[in-house]
Amino acid sequence: MVMFRDFVKRAARARKLVGTVKNNHDGSVAVIAEGEEGKLLELLSISQKGNILSRVDSITEKWSEPLGGYKNFDILYE
Repeated sequence: MVMFRDFVKRAARARKLVGTVKNNHDGSVAVIAEGEEGKLLELLSISQKGNILSRVDSITEKWSEPLGGYKNFDILYE
């Protein structure tokens, strides 16, 4: 997914969300986001569509209590 992590980072920061986005070894992308529920739902919605250069086949979502350890929304490089 070309530029998908940057797309998610920009969308999350625009909504004042915090968390991370990273590529997984299997080719999937993992997003952890914290913030207002409405803003999280917006991020989920636009992530399902992706950007013009990406293809999103499916999204698996998991909701839990916030960890509270994030100050920004960043791309993790591993």
